[in-house]
Amino acid sequence: VQLQASGGGLVQAGGSLRLSCADSRRTGSNYAIGWFRQAPGKEREFVAAISWSGGRTDYAESLKGRFTISRDNAKMTVYLQMNSLKPEDTAVYYCALSTRLWPGIQSAEYDYWGQGTLVTVSS
Repeated sequence: VQLQASGGGLVQAGGSLRLSCADSRRTGSNYAIGWFRQAPGKEREFVAAISWSGGRTDYAESLKGRFTISRDNAKMTVYLQMNSLKPEDTAVYYCALSTRLWPGIQSAEYDYWGQGTLVTVSS
């Protein structure tokens, strides 16, 4: 498994970004994927997760309604659509794959991590 996160960048508050997480070795289609983020000086925190089928999703409570996770298994890619971005969303965003049936929100339940993509939201 080799995960590659992309799509980060600089955006103004209120704007949108779509992050992508691609499994470049095309081995992870049957596994759940999660997104996490880490802001400067803060702990890594859960953002969202999606089951291998896409039928189950979970979000950090504070992000519900603004962020949407989805996946296209034919493209081996998971997306994170982020709308109405706020300066406090500024962070490095990581995608991660779990071999567990449903890993939930704990980062320790995820086995493979991408390199991260930086999202900066200006006020």
